[in-house]
Amino acid sequence: MNKQQLAAKIWESANQMRSKIEANEYKDYILGFIFYKYLSDQLVQFAEKQGMSDAEIKALSEQDSDAVDYIKGELGYFIAYDDLFFDLAGCGERF
Repeated sequence: MNKQQLAAKIWESANQMRSKIEANEYKDYILGFIFYKYLSDQLVQFAEKQGMSDAEIKALSEQDSDAVDYIKGELGYFIAYDDLFFDLAGCGERF
């Protein structure tokens, strides 16, 4: 499959999904995804600035109450590694 065929397939899929909702409602879903991606990216950037290694970031989970409390105290929220945008979006591992 070449790049043009892939783009056509993506647009076809988007049109099929979009047909189930009104065009003016579509923004509600997209804006939510964009905001969720932003929160996920900010958490990873914060962890990297704190000197956390890739392995430590991958290990972030709600079971580590110290990390959860620290990150919540600094960012105001916490998202476990397995729940970050790129993992849920099916993009695979970030690291």
